[in-house]
Amino acid sequence: MSSSEFPSIEAVKLSKQFGSFTAVSELNLKIEGAKCVGFLGPNGAGKTTTLKMFTDLIKPTSGEALINGVNVHTNKRKALESVGTLIEMPEIYPSLTPRESLMMIAEIRGVPVGERKKRIEEAVAEVRMEEWIDKRVGKFSKGMKQRICIASALLSDPCVLLLDEPTTGLDPRGMSEVRDIIKSLKNKERLIFMSSHLLSEVSDVCDEVAMIDHGKLIVYDALPNVIAKFSKGSNLVEVGLRRPIDGAALKAIGAIQGVIEVTAKNSTLQIRFSNGLETQEKIFVAIANMNVGAISYKPSGSELEDVYLNLIKDTL
Repeated sequence: MSSSEFPSIEAVKLSKQFGSFTAVSELNLKIEGAKCVGFLGPNGAGKTTTLKMFTDLIKPTSGEALINGVNVHTNKRKALESVGTLIEMPEIYPSLTPRESLMMIAEIRGVPVGERKKRIEEAVAEVRMEEWIDKRVGKFSKGMKQRICIASALLSDPCVLLLDEPTTGLDPRGMSEVRDIIKSLKNKERLIFMSSHLLSEVSDVCDEVAMIDHGKLIVYDALPNVIAKFSKGSNLVEVGLRRPIDGAALKAIGAIQGVIEVTAKNSTLQIRFSNGLETQEKIFVAIANMNVGAISYKPSGSELEDVYLNLIKDTL
């Protein structure tokens, strides 16, 4: 890593043109610290092109892509030494086992011989595939193959992880498994930059969101702040309940400073509030202490969808 204490990626006026078509247009984006950032945009928005420029698979027309302060295109080896990538789902030879295929990748990437066995077993454990490590990949589901592909990105124990739509093409179970694994990867000091066109995925997995459309950055901020900024200053959280909530508890939640409105629908409580994360924390603590049978607490997916659709519409 560079002199910076935290992992970072930065695009400085990063642009890519294919003939007369502009795929990415003067993108300025700086992300620092251990977190998961969703790179959100419709298909064709420029997400994969951006990630390919960050890994030197594509040369930019102009501008710079920096990882941990190092220019990817002028000092590729140093910039990418602490980076794990999964861009477009690679195929694994069906006759190989995960151990065999990862051993081959470890050799190509220059993982020291004495460390390869340990690194492979650690990476496979991170994606929860230990019991499959010596089984033939040809019999795996798509989700299982994708988990092995993520393990390949973890072989060098990277501090920066770049993932390009990691759940694309998976069935609901496979998508859920891969998302759970990405959440668990956040437990280590890693910066995860994950492209997606799925709003529910970004809401579920990511801490922050960078929205892109037609190759231009629209917004980058923490999820609650993005929603508040573009939804008239308010946020909405949904609380899942095991049982109906009584009137007294509902009134107590409504009295929390910053809460604008509380509504109960079946087993879901919707709470609209102002002042972003500060109020959201107060609501979370209050509900946890009320013993009202809360079983989930998350930003409203519909809120992010409304913001997203409005922002994308404005760029058309």
